[in-house]
Amino acid sequence: AREIQEEELRRFAARVAALLQGPELGPEAVDCLQRLHLTVAATKYPRKLDGKFVELLQTVLCSSKCPEQIQVLCAAILREMSPCNDLILSCDEIQDTKLLSLVSSVLLAQGNKKAEVSAVGQRVVKVLERRLPEGQSARYLLPILSNVISLSPESLTEEQTNVVSKKMADWLRYASMQQGVAQPSGGFFSNPRTRQPGPVTEVDGAIATDFFTVLSVGQYYTQDQWLNVQAFSMLRNWLLCYGGKGSSTPHSDEASGMDRSATSMVSATSTSSRLLPPKERLREKAFEYCQRLIEQSNRRPLKKEDGDLQKACLIEAVTIMDIICKQDSSYVYRAVSFLKVLHGRICGDATYARALLPITQFFLNHSKVAAVDSDAICKHLFTDVPAQLFHNPSLAFEFVQFCKDNSQLFTETSSIFRQSFPNLFKFLAWNSPPLISEFVDLLPFLLEAGTAIEIFHLLLDLPCLTAALDVQLRSAALPASERAASDPAAKPATCLEAFRHPLYKSMFQYLLRTKSAPEDAPERLIPLRQLLGSLASSPRVVQCAETVPVLLELFFRVVAEFADGPLINQLVVLLLQRSDQLYEIPAFKDEVYRVLSSQLVMLCKLRPALVVELSTEILEFSGTVSNIQNKEAVFSHVVWAIGEYMSVSYDKRCTVEQINRFFETLEAVLFEITQLRPLASTPSYAPRAISVLMATLTKLAARSQDLIPRVSMFLSKMRTFVRSPAVTSVYCEEDLEEILIRATELMNLLKMPSVAQFVFTPPVEVARTRVQREVNDSLPFALRIVTRLLEPTPGFMPG
Repeated sequence: AREIQEEELRRFAARVAALLQGPELGPEAVDCLQRLHLTVAATKYPRKLDGKFVELLQTVLCSSKCPEQIQVLCAAILREMSPCNDLILSCDEIQDTKLLSLVSSVLLAQGNKKAEVSAVGQRVVKVLERRLPEGQSARYLLPILSNVISLSPESLTEEQTNVVSKKMADWLRYASMQQGVAQPSGGFFSNPRTRQPGPVTEVDGAIATDFFTVLSVGQYYTQDQWLNVQAFSMLRNWLLCYGGKGSSTPHSDEASGMDRSATSMVSATSTSSRLLPPKERLREKAFEYCQRLIEQSNRRPLKKEDGDLQKACLIEAVTIMDIICKQDSSYVYRAVSFLKVLHGRICGDATYARALLPITQFFLNHSKVAAVDSDAICKHLFTDVPAQLFHNPSLAFEFVQFCKDNSQLFTETSSIFRQSFPNLFKFLAWNSPPLISEFVDLLPFLLEAGTAIEIFHLLLDLPCLTAALDVQLRSAALPASERAASDPAAKPATCLEAFRHPLYKSMFQYLLRTKSAPEDAPERLIPLRQLLGSLASSPRVVQCAETVPVLLELFFRVVAEFADGPLINQLVVLLLQRSDQLYEIPAFKDEVYRVLSSQLVMLCKLRPALVVELSTEILEFSGTVSNIQNKEAVFSHVVWAIGEYMSVSYDKRCTVEQINRFFETLEAVLFEITQLRPLASTPSYAPRAISVLMATLTKLAARSQDLIPRVSMFLSKMRTFVRSPAVTSVYCEEDLEEILIRATELMNLLKMPSVAQFVFTPPVEVARTRVQREVNDSLPFALRIVTRLLEPTPGFMPG
C-alpha cells in the first residue's frame, strides 16, 4: 500500500468511483473501498484524491439506500483524508443516529475547528433531547458527544448540559436488569422461537439484585444497558467539565463551614433525588453507582477478564467519588467510611496496588474536611508498593506521576514522602529511560539539607541498585528449597549466593532499604559493588547508568540554592571520596567524573574558603599520582581550585605555610609524572593535568615569592622533557607543543613578580573581570601579552 504511486492510486480511485456510481454496491465495492482505505491510511503523509471523488464519497455516505458497511468505509476514508478542503458534509438535518455518528466523526476530524465541533455538539444534544424513533439508539451518539467535550467543552450551553446530565443520571441508575434478546441470524439452524431473557448476574454468577452497572454480566445486552456502560465511561470527563458549574444548592461550595455539613448530608439522602437540579441529581446517581461498583469489586469473579475489569472499575469509581466530593463536600462523610473499609480490604493484596493511588489521593484531598489523618495510608503506599512492585512498568509510571502531582502538598504537610526516597528510586533504577523526565521534575522536591547527602550517595549507586533489584527478583523466583542461607564460612560464588550469605545480607538490605537511613555509612557497600560487577554489562544496568549524570547535574543545581558552608564542605569531601567508589562501568565512570569535576568548580565558586578549610582532604587527593590516570578530570579541577582559591584574597586564614605545603605536594606530583626513567617505560599522563599543575605551581609561587626560583627552574627543564625520545613516543606532537608553550608563558610571567601577582591574585572586586577569566587549564589573555613583550620569538626557551 505504501509503494503505490500517485498515478496508480488515481486510476484505482477512478475504478472505485465507477463502482460507487453503479446500480448495486456489492462485495466488489466493499473490497475496493477496504483496499483504498488501507492505501490512504498506510503512509504518514496525506494521499491526494481527486476533489470529485471525495465529493462522491460524501454523497454515498449520506445516501439512505447505501449499505451500512459501505457508509462506514466511506467515513473511514474521509477521516484519513482530513482536513479536507472539499468538505460538503453537514449534520444539521440528519435524523438517523448511526449516520449522524459517522458524519460527525468526519466533521470532528477536520483539525479541531471550533465551528465544526460546536455544530456537531448542538446537533447531537438536539437529537438526544427528543424521543428517538423505533429502531434508533442514542448509543451511537455518546462517543461523539465525548469527543465534543474533549475538543471544546464550551460548545455546549448550560441548558444543553442539564439535558444530558438528566439523561445520564437515568442511564446510570435505571438500566434494565434483564438480559437482552439474541438477534436471530437467519441461518438454517436459527430458531424462530427465542427464549425469554434471564436476569443479569454478578461476576461471581449470583443473580443481580441491585441496579445494573458495567460490572453486571449478561450474554446479550439491551440498548439501555449499553447506554449505562457508555455513560459511565464518559462520566469522569463530564463531571470535570460541567459538574461544578452553576450549582444551585447552598451546600455545593467546598469552603462552606462544617457546621451545616450534617444537615447537607441528611438532605441529600432523604430528599427525593428527582427534585434535585440535573447536575446535582447526576452527582447523586453517580455516587450511588460508584458505591455499587466498589461493592461489586469484592465478589470473586468466575473469569480472569472480569477480575481485571473489577480493578479498572474500582480505580475509576474512587476517582469519580473524589471529583464529586470536591464539587460537593457533603459527600465526603459518606465516602470516607466507605473508602476506609475498602482500603483495609485491598491494602494487603498486591494485585490491587494501582487502586491504592486514587484512594490515597482521596484522603490527601479531603483529610481536613473529614478530620482524618492520611499519614497511615500514605505510609503504607510509600513503604510497601515500591518495594514489592518496582518491576511493574505501568504502576511505576502512575506512582511517580502521582508523586509529581502531589509533590508540593507532600513537602508542605508530610515527611513520609521525603523519608521514602530510597524506595521511590527503585522505580527509576528499574525503569530508567521512561521515568527520567518524571524524576527530573520530582528530585527538587525530595532534596533538602537533611536528605542531600544520602541522595548524593544513592544517585552514584543507582546502577548498583538496579543490579541488586535484579538479584532480588531472581532470588524470589527460586524454589523454596534453594533459598536457604549460604554457608557463612564459604565465599559466595555468584550474586544469588551472596544475596543469602550472612556477610553480604546486611549490605543488600541497606542498598534495598525502604526509607531514609542517614546514619548508616555507605562505605559498607564497597564489597557489594565489586560483587555486583558481574552484572555491569546488563542492558538494564547500563540504561540506568546513563541517567545518573543528568540527575547529578540537577542535584547540584538544586542543592546550590539552599546549601550552607558545612553542607558544601561535606559534599566536596564526599565528592573526592566517592570518586574512588563507583560501580565498574567505564563509560559511567567517565561521565560521572565529568559531572563531579564541573560541579566541584561550582561549589568552590560558591564557597572559596573550602580550599583552606578542607586543606587536609584536598592535599591527600591532589598528592596521589594515581588519581591523574584514574580520574584525570576530577584531579585537574581540584588542582585548578587550589591555584585559584588558595589565596589570602579569598580567605584571611590562608597562610604562607599552607601555600608552601600545597606547593611542595604538587611539585612532587609534577616531578613524579615528568621525570625521565631510561630503564622503564614512560607512563602517559593527560597533557591537561601537566598544564594545570604547572599553572597552579606558578600561581602559588606568585603569592609566596620565595618559591619563584624553584618554579622557574622546573619550568626551564620542560624543554628537555618534551624532547626526550621516551616522551615523544607516548605523547602526540601537538600536546607536547602546548605543554612547552605553557611553560614558556609561565616562566616569562614570573620574570615580573609584581605583574604575576596581579594576574594570579587580583583583588576580589576585579577577580571576575575579563582579564581574569580562566577555565580549567587556560591562562588569562594577560599572560600571552607578557610573553610577547619579553620574548619577540614565541616558543624560545633557553635550554
